[in-house]
Amino acid sequence: MRRLIARELADLPLKLRTDTLGNLIATLEGDEAAPSVMLFAHIDQLGFIVRKIEANGLVRIERLGGIPEKALPAQAVLFCVGEGKDVHGVIANKSHHATPAEEKYKVTPYADLFIDVGAQDADAVRALGIEIGTPVVYDPRVIHLNENRLIGTSVDDRAGCAVVVEVARQLAKSDTRPTVHFVFAVLEEFNLRGAMVAAQAIKPDIAIQLDLALNSDTPDMAHRGEVELGAGPAMALYSFHGRGTLNGTIPHPALPRLFDETASAEDINLQRTAHTGALTDSSYVQLVGEGVACIDLCFPCRYTHTALEMCDLRDLEGLTRLLVAGIRRIDSKFSLDRDLYT
Repeated sequence: MRRLIARELADLPLKLRTDTLGNLIATLEGDEAAPSVMLFAHIDQLGFIVRKIEANGLVRIERLGGIPEKALPAQAVLFCVGEGKDVHGVIANKSHHATPAEEKYKVTPYADLFIDVGAQDADAVRALGIEIGTPVVYDPRVIHLNENRLIGTSVDDRAGCAVVVEVARQLAKSDTRPTVHFVFAVLEEFNLRGAMVAAQAIKPDIAIQLDLALNSDTPDMAHRGEVELGAGPAMALYSFHGRGTLNGTIPHPALPRLFDETASAEDINLQRTAHTGALTDSSYVQLVGEGVACIDLCFPCRYTHTALEMCDLRDLEGLTRLLVAGIRRIDSKFSLDRDLYT
């Protein structure tokens, strides 16, 4: 992903570098008197790590990231061995004909699952290049649904990355802009680590994170809020994990006002979300140095962290327009004095 995105940005007037963790940082110089901006999305994806190769050639795994166990059986996966060497497999699902009634409605813990790569024994598995520690991902694919919607692997957060790339292209054509650091971060799914390291090096005044917003327009999610797929980008006013960590993001008040006003001026429908159960990199970026003014801007997404997540291309287009117009409004007069907004 890092190499692909670097090629996409190669024709723009950007300073590109990669840090030790693997973050790609692309800087577009602008008005030095204006607050600097870090616009970021993560390039990593959730998946698995091989933990054991059984003597009979079946492979056991550990989860890497928030994998939903109930969505795993019978999924196609890919072992990331190397360019041109990746190996396909399937997460085994007990034969329906042999499944007793008491098992049919139970979720199998991931530790009890195994992957079948079609090998006869452990030596045959290792001959394919698979070892303990080999990464495993959902088999990558994308399927277009009607005109504007698609389902795909790792829409979280490849959709956000696509928006960052397009924002970079459009801002590079503009003479009115602050300095913007476009960051394609690693290790988000592994405890939100990469973007914080990038922010420590960049020291931005403002950080805008792009990731998904939980949809509320399917029967199982209606109680979660008011976010609808295809109704425009969303702005997070509150996020809190609520499980295993006491962290989240309440945006700096200057930034909701900025993007509310921008959305009105550009005739963009800006949805709002406040949610528990999900965190983003901004939770830690906001704590860098003496503090960074942060906000999460989002695209609505259905079926998150499964093998096929859904987004609407119109939401991504609206998010791109919102960001380009909003960032251009950040000039030397833009203040982060909280008392001006509260």
